[in-house]
This record gives sequence, structure tokens and C-alpha cells, in this order.
Amino acid sequence: MKKTLILIPSRMNATRLPGKPLLKINNLSIISHVFKKAEEANIGEVVVATEDQEILEDVLKNGGKAVLTKINHKTGTDRIFEAYKKLNIKNIDYILNLQGDEPDINKNDIINLNNFMINYDAQIGTLAAKINDDKMLNNKNVVKVILENKLEENNFPTALNFTRDDLSIDNKNIYHHIGIYSYKTSILEKFVNLEQTNNEKKNKLEQLRALDNKLKINVALAKFSPIGVDTEEDYLAIKKIMEYKI
Repeated sequence: MKKTLILIPSRMNATRLPGKPLLKINNLSIISHVFKKAEEANIGEVVVATEDQEILEDVLKNGGKAVLTKINHKTGTDRIFEAYKKLNIKNIDYILNLQGDEPDINKNDIINLNNFMINYDAQIGTLAAKINDDKMLNNKNVVKVILENKLEENNFPTALNFTRDDLSIDNKNIYHHIGIYSYKTSILEKFVNLEQTNNEKKNKLEQLRALDNKLKINVALAKFSPIGVDTEEDYLAIKKIMEYKI
């Protein structure tokens, strides 16, 4: 049976909303909400990878598991690789990188991605959702993924490109990318040892490093499009939604 480890990179020093991992929704921090969603997926051990003692203490206080990492990582992927090495858990086949700022991520989407990775023996996998609002196509804050084929519940097509550009004039196989990644362990090690590409740095999208180096990224359909907390407005919006559910 294949073994998956879920790692959640998190840090206090976010550019647009510093301290966001510890902002509270229903008296629980955002990072601890994400941890609990990952645990509910029940696909493997869950650990938060952080450079901040405050985050570590919050996760532990709320019954989670966390590990301290260096503070000079360029990307979240580099952070989770350090955590993986530090944890020294044997016989891990897949490492799932879950964003620490999406507290309403759907556990079934996490489970589905993991199943696709195993069934397809894929190198790298991620999620995307259908775009129901055309305004998203020209919103530079929304990352779009262009696929080789139409995305459906039962397929796992290959990504051709990821972009923040205005794609309103194009309408073929474009979806809203959701920042969750699953890596075959050997591919993650290969990925973090690759130099950042100009394409990646220009677009601020680390998945482009994989495509630039001919690594294949497959995409599964997410039934639910989570709100990432990047700004104060995002936080207030997701807080309202999640507190209303109670």
C-alpha cells in the first residue's frame, strides 16, 4: 500500500497579510483549521512545517504536529522538503503539499488527488476548479491552468501552462488552479534541486520550474474552490462564511 505524508508550509512573514496563520476563525487559528482538514482526509500523517515558534506552539496546543525549519527558504516546496528530511519518516511514496492559508479546503478533494496520484503513478499532481465567473479570466490575482484536455471527474489530464495573465479571449480548457501539490518523493527531491527558472521568477509561480524542466503535472478536478487568505478582505470573507456554517 502506498504511503502519503501531508506537509503544510506556514510562516508569519506573509507580504500582504503578516501574521495570517494565527488569525482566528471560530476561536481556532487558520493554520490549525488547515491541519484539522488534512487530518480528516485520513490519507497519512500530517505535519506543519514552519520557521516560526509561535506557529509551532499554536499547532501543538491545538493537538497537531509541527516541525521548525530554516528561515531562508525561497519557496514553500523547499520548506516542506527540509521538513521531510528532518522528520526522517521511512517508506514515504508521496508528499502532499497543502497550503496553510486555505482553511476551507475540502477534504474530499484532498482524498481525490491522492487517489489519482496513486492510480496513475503520477510525478506531480494538483487541483483545479471550473471557472464560473468570467471575471476570473482577466484577474491577475487568479492563477489559471491550461490543460491538454477538458477536465472531468474521472480524468487526470496534463497541464500545459500556468499563468496569471488575462485569458478572457481564450476559452479552451482553462481552469482555476488550486495550490495543492502531490509529489512522488523522488520527484520532489529532483524538483528542489533544480535552479529557479526565469519563467518561475517572472510569474511568481514555482510550478513553472517543473514544466520548464519537462516534469509532468497532472490535474484533478476540485469540486470546491477554496478561498485563499492573502488579504484582510479575504480573511473577513472566509471568516464570515465559516462562522455562518456553525
